[in-house]
Amino acid sequence: MIYSNVHDIILDDIFLELSGFASGIQSLLKIEGLNPAGSIKIKPAVELVDSLERAGVITTQSKLIESSSGNLGIALGIVCAEKRYPLTIVTDPNVSSQAVHIMEALGVTVKQITERDSSGGYLGSRIKFITQELERDPDLVWLNQYANPSNSLAHRQRTAENLHKEIGSPDLLVIGVGTSGTLMGCVEYFGVHSPSTRIVAVDSYGSVTFGTPPAQRRLPGLGTSRKPELFKDSGTFDKLVVSEIDAIRMCRRIAREYGLLVGGSTGTALVAAAHVAKSLPAGSRMVIISPDLGDKYVDTIYSDSWVSTNFDKTITPIPSGA
Repeated sequence: MIYSNVHDIILDDIFLELSGFASGIQSLLKIEGLNPAGSIKIKPAVELVDSLERAGVITTQSKLIESSSGNLGIALGIVCAEKRYPLTIVTDPNVSSQAVHIMEALGVTVKQITERDSSGGYLGSRIKFITQELERDPDLVWLNQYANPSNSLAHRQRTAENLHKEIGSPDLLVIGVGTSGTLMGCVEYFGVHSPSTRIVAVDSYGSVTFGTPPAQRRLPGLGTSRKPELFKDSGTFDKLVVSEIDAIRMCRRIAREYGLLVGGSTGTALVAAAHVAKSLPAGSRMVIISPDLGDKYVDTIYSDSWVSTNFDKTITPIPSGA
């Protein structure tokens, strides 16, 4: 197949069966890391820009700005390179060095915010910087993945619809929560087309999205120090919180048992999936959305020295069946 644009190459039908992951349960990992941007974020990146173009908010004079822990910044870097929009990504020290290098290679201006916000994270400070820049430059447009409904729309029309097309109605769908775009899009879609599918939303300890106390977090991807406007707790999904160290241990288990390096968001979702699977009837089918792979995290999640420094402990992978 021949494509006209890189951002049109969206692979939405790749699933890996994790044989033996949960006893008696078919466990399918929806792989998003083979997309050109290396993550699920290519889908909202395209829709965020296209929707504001259609609305006339983005013009040929516009310069775009967004807050990202890495993956959306890379995806937007691809879209903006093709459309010739200058792009600034506002991030923080938790971003991986590989993600920064990729964004810069795409022509993105990367601004790293080091001041923590009142919840101990960086998101509030990143957004404060953006609002100040918007006041300074009238040509600057903030895409705002945390509140822009195009984020969840992209996942409702692509992620959820294609999952349903390929797999049918799974008994369980496990989704990590960052901006909550993937979650909200899937909740909206499956609520209409497969209401019997149980959805479990997963976040990291230290994130405030589910109303739990804030604490320092070290892994990019899931979690926020400021609840996204998109997140609506409708009571139609379950919520679980997972520690970062357990997520890292799970990532290492998947690498050793299945030969697949996954990112921290995937590891977090898999910890929750393993827990919930114990209560499922034999023969059930569950799908876990894997937002990205682990190549950007070899210096963090898969580094013993980084883990020892940041968590003050050594770890071993979560054993099979745990």
